[in-house]
Formats: sequence, C-alpha cells, structure tokens
Amino acid sequence: MSVNPNEKPEPGDERAERPEPAGKPVAGAAPGVPEVSEARPAAGPAEPEARPSEGAESAPEGAVPSPGAGAGAGAAPDGRRRLADALWPPRITRAQLIVALLLACLGFGLAIQVSSTSEGSALRGARQEDLVRILDELDDRTQRLEDEKTRLEKQRSELESSSDQAEEARRQTAEKERQLGILAGTVAAEGPGITLTVSDPVGAVESDMLLDAIQELRAAGAEAIQVDGVRVVANSYFTGGGDDMRIDGTQVTAPYVFKVIGKPEDLEPALNIPGGVVQTLEKEQATATVERSAKIVVDALRPAKRPDYARSSSP
Repeated sequence: MSVNPNEKPEPGDERAERPEPAGKPVAGAAPGVPEVSEARPAAGPAEPEARPSEGAESAPEGAVPSPGAGAGAGAAPDGRRRLADALWPPRITRAQLIVALLLACLGFGLAIQVSSTSEGSALRGARQEDLVRILDELDDRTQRLEDEKTRLEKQRSELESSSDQAEEARRQTAEKERQLGILAGTVAAEGPGITLTVSDPVGAVESDMLLDAIQELRAAGAEAIQVDGVRVVANSYFTGGGDDMRIDGTQVTAPYVFKVIGKPEDLEPALNIPGGVVQTLEKEQATATVERSAKIVVDALRPAKRPDYARSSSP
C-alpha cells in the first residue's frame, strides 16, 4: 500500500500517528532495492499549515502547546509584580536629586515673582476713569518739560541775536535769581494752586505719610509749598509723628495745612490716584480734603544760607 505524503491521516490511523521504526523495510518493496529510512521525510511539497479551525478540531496527540497559550491568566500578575518591584523601594540617584532641587528652586522663584507682581501693582484694580486721569497727568508732565525746553531755547536765541548782549544777560540773570529764590524759599510767591488739609483725630499720621504727600505734589508740578507756616524746600526733612510732628526741626500740629502753588488740574488728581496719599491717610482714620484756588500765597521764608564749601565755578 503506497502512502501519499500530501494526504491527511484519518482519525484512528496508527500509521499517521506513530511512525514506523527506522530501518524497517517497506511492504512490497522490490528485492535488491536498498531500504529507505523513514527518519527523513520524502521529498515533496511542504504540507500546508493547518487553519486555526482545523487545528482545533483535529490536534495530533503529543503536540507541544504554544508558549503564548494560557499565558493570559498569569501575565497580568507577573507584570504588576515587576512594576511594583521597579517602583518600590525607590532608587534615587544623585542626578535625579539635583534635578528635583533645581525644579523646586525654580517653582519657588516663580511663586515669589507672581506674588510680588500681583501685590505690587497698585493700578491693577483701578477703574478706567482713574487710569485715564493718570495718563492725562503724565501727558501734562511731558508738556511741561517741553515748555521748559522751548523757553530755554528761546533764551539762548535771544542772547545770540540781541544787539546788547550784556543787558539781555543781566535781565535773564535777574529772572533766574527770582525763580531760584522761589525754589529756595527765600522770596514769597503767589499763584494758582490748592490747599490740602489733613486732619488726624487719632494721632496715627506719621512723618513718612506727609513726606509722601510732598513728593506727589512735587511730581505733579508744585513750585512752592508751605506747611503750617514752614516753607518746604529741596532739603527739608520730616521727623516724629502724632503729637510730635516736626518739619526741619519746627514742630507742627494737626490739622496740617498744605499751601501749594501749581496747576490745580494736575495737583488734585495726583493726590487722589488709587493707592495714593488720600487713600493711605483714610486707612489710618485720617481725612484729607483738597480745595482748588485761583490765588495761593506762600509767604513763609527761609534765610539764605551761604554754603560752607561750595563755590561757583563760573568766572
């Protein structure tokens, strides 16, 4: 009986299930023909792989199961166990520790910057009307500087084109002396301005609050300032507070009356900006009232002092 190598073995056929031992002669072989060992498969086309459905129906006995078969039940616990072993106990290297320290410092610095930015900006919560007023004040300051520049250029042109340059120089020198006298407090002055009255019923106003008011007024274009009969100039200083407030060593008492010469439209808004002088005084239970006037008289004078060391360098 001849065996077709491409023919599938029938179930129960022992010849398909158990190979005959090697060296056994094939039945019906011709005499004198050498025996063919069945250890080597006969040459011929390879047997096609069985389809999954056919393999599931007729799997040969003694077949070795695939390594992936049945691994689904134990693969997940093994994966979780390996993940847990990799994460715990933690293994921290020096490089990871340095990176963590740098990230912590960076986060701390960003937090401080955001906090200082949000708290330091007094105009963040300001109304639109207040912002417009502040911008107008800045425009006014710019305009004043431009006017001063134009005036100085005009004086220079007059000196260069005047026929009597000596007389023109004397006239400008006298005008400059009068202006410097107003700034130094040696001569009286009058003009439009405001009157600022600060009431302190609980004695909570300190010297730095009055100094802030002076600085705001100067920044807004104040040309002459007088507080309770004391002329405030560039080298004035404030000390004490409450019942012992002093300006240049002279004691002043509440209510503190500021007489300021300047443009009222610039001076009053400078005191009422958000977080400015008026709001700061109100937080201390003090009151500040501003009154505009077409004529303010600053008549408190300071004696002209000759400097001890400084001398004019002009010939």
